[in-house]
Amino acid sequence: MARQDQARQMRSGKGFIAALDQSGGSTPKALRLYGIAEGSWASDEEMYALIHQMRSRIATSPAFTGDRVIGAILFERTMDAMIGDKPAAQFLWENRGVVPFLKIDKGLEGDTDGVKLMKPIGGLDALLERAVKAGIFGTKERSVIDAANPKGIAACVAQQFDLARQVMAHGLMPIIEPEVTISIPDKAEAEDILLAEILKQLDALPEGAEVMLKLTLPTKPGLYAPLVAHPKVMRVVALSGGYSRDEANAHLAKNPGVIASFSRALTEGLSAQQSDAEFNATLDRAIQSIYDASIT
Repeated sequence: MARQDQARQMRSGKGFIAALDQSGGSTPKALRLYGIAEGSWASDEEMYALIHQMRSRIATSPAFTGDRVIGAILFERTMDAMIGDKPAAQFLWENRGVVPFLKIDKGLEGDTDGVKLMKPIGGLDALLERAVKAGIFGTKERSVIDAANPKGIAACVAQQFDLARQVMAHGLMPIIEPEVTISIPDKAEAEDILLAEILKQLDALPEGAEVMLKLTLPTKPGLYAPLVAHPKVMRVVALSGGYSRDEANAHLAKNPGVIASFSRALTEGLSAQQSDAEFNATLDRAIQSIYDASIT
């Protein structure tokens, strides 16, 4: 019953997905923006403990509920940790009404044909089995597009859908994320190619199969409307991609049917030095602004 309720929420719920999945190289930057300077930890374990404290503070805030935040993407260490007195995924769904997802990619290969493919994911089937037992609803997997190169983009999308099939075989919902870098000069052309490749892969999925898509906010407003309407797409969500929250919200509002899945833009303005009242008020304003842009 829980999975049916979660699927219903992801398909039609009003709100957005919080990306709380900073890992590896992105963690020091996330902590620095949160007011914790590099050098404040002596080991990776201490660093990850600090980022878990930040995530727990967000997840336990009165502002962070399924009324506006319909889902959250977790790092593997977060899935294995506790929030309050419950495992993280269980806490999110049972205490907050937020559908839990798991980031499963392990970083990027070097540039080939203008894209960075995902590195091989060792032990993936075992990880997916653990995710199911932990109450995870779906997964998120990221690769990057740095040029409007048809060969590279086709390879990037094909890899994403191959991985999605493996995820779906475990009964999980894949969020496919071929991110287009916002600073490239041929971004609009890359997005046109990306749309065509995604539609080709969607058409090849068997009847009844569904995926989610996490895409860079497009240069051409409404470009991804065919994906929003596609019967094999549960939801299209957008990453902030380096835009400020205000910029990301403005772009998002021009794309009806697409909702946010922001990371840095969500946590912008939050600080370890804030009192709980200041922290919760800042987070509430951020959540409301992203919610408003997502339901426009």
